Amino acid sequence: MADLLQNFGYLFSNIKVYNVIDIAIVSFIIYKLLRLMRETRAEQLIKGIVIIAVAYVLSDVLKLYLLNYLIRTLVNNGVLALVILFQPELRKALERVGRSKLKDFKILGGEEQEDHTKTIETINALSEGLRTLQKQRMGALAVFERETKLGDIISTGTIIDSIPSGPAVGNIFFNKAPLHDGAMIIRNNKLYAAGCILPLSQNEEIDPDLGTRHRAAIGMSENSDAVVVVLSEETGMLSICINGRIERFSNLTEFTANLVSILAPEVHDEDSGRFFFSNLTSRFSRAFKGKPEKNLSEKEDK
Repeated sequence: MADLLQNFGYLFSNIKVYNVIDIAIVSFIIYKLLRLMRETRAEQLIKGIVIIAVAYVLSDVLKLYLLNYLIRTLVNNGVLALVILFQPELRKALERVGRSKLKDFKILGGEEQEDHTKTIETINALSEGLRTLQKQRMGALAVFERETKLGDIISTGTIIDSIPSGPAVGNIFFNKAPLHDGAMIIRNNKLYAAGCILPLSQNEEIDPDLGTRHRAAIGMSENSDAVVVVLSEETGMLSICINGRIERFSNLTEFTANLVSILAPEVHDEDSGRFFFSNLTSRFSRAFKGKPEKNLSEKEDK
């Protein structure tokens, strides 16, 4: 025990400041890489690499020479294969690094608050249009462009550069309109383009019941940081796709609240507190007046 403590003391006595900085930087890089790979296909690939590494060690210990040779050959020639396999994740990681801006460190947030207010107005206009389309049993596909610019996607459609409004959304996706069969791109809180073609997801784990419109939405979210909204023509269900994942909603109010929490989280946090207190006051008021409380979800779905 004394020798162990002595060895630890010797080890720590030889650690310099630059060693600590070096370890901290490497640890931070590894942490960021793991966060980038979380909930992506890369996470599954990492598990596969770990299994291969364990198999290599076991084959060496158990003297399974042929297996050891095959794994060693695979590892020696696997760098290029890894680059090919991880290509979407590597591109996404580089894009995230490129999207880092100094504005994230601003102390004053007036301009950002104004942007969030416009985002709320855009979301409300979209929700109004989706409500109309739901009643008419028509589908819709809308993409909120964020830091990753979608110029190549926009070039496949028609520029409209319109102020967002419910009637405008309804007109774009009316099933007799020329631009309804495609995606609408929302850029800088404007209905910027329509009739755009999105890349289809190649993920084999997608629910087979989902059609081409949903596969296009998931594919777009896999290839960029965009938030994609889908209205199902068959079921009237609303969906939000982000980072290759899809979440479905049957209620327009819940859908809108989730969209706000993604695109304008600061405003959502403030408004959720106001909604809680106003809702609480409303409940007490109804209780004293003896009026039954209406179900919000039922009111929205009618």
